[in-house]
Amino acid sequence: MSTPNPAISRAQVHFIGESCSADTTFEATAARLLKDQRRLSRFFELNAEPMGFVAAQTSMYMAAVCLRIFEKVGGRMRKINTDHLTAAQRRVDPMLAALLPLDEGFAGRARGILTRAQPNLLDEVLWALYVRADEAGQDAVLTAQHKAMMYIMLWTAVEAMDSAWQPPAGWTPESFALPEGAPQVPEI
Repeated sequence: MSTPNPAISRAQVHFIGESCSADTTFEATAARLLKDQRRLSRFFELNAEPMGFVAAQTSMYMAAVCLRIFEKVGGRMRKINTDHLTAAQRRVDPMLAALLPLDEGFAGRARGILTRAQPNLLDEVLWALYVRADEAGQDAVLTAQHKAMMYIMLWTAVEAMDSAWQPPAGWTPESFALPEGAPQVPEI
């Protein structure tokens, strides 16, 4: 696996992620993104199915949002293949023991792993799973085990996405300025 790209800023990640939530046509965009990355979609279908419908669908939606973030930043996203996913799993698997147990400290331990590709994107995933979901009352549907499993799948996917992504020429994380009036980035 190649060296991770510079991290997309948390402000840009949050802004694009929230734009996806507000976009009434995002379902079609998500379908296109997941269809274009069929191997990645299959990874989620195989691994999320045992968690049940809600967790599986939420995982796929979040994967589409992650793909959209890369797309909106620009550059080139190659097709994610088995090699990308295998390399991502080899990168993530040795760090899984540091995340256990599946308790209220899981998200903090996940944030503490400093070698994650695109840590701001993964922090946004944690925020969506642990803070936003609880605020929306989804915590009753998604158990602590579901959230942890979803995060691990999304972490693996983001590692694969990052290795398949080539940022646009001249892009730096500092090149994004949060538009005036945009909501501030929440803390996890």
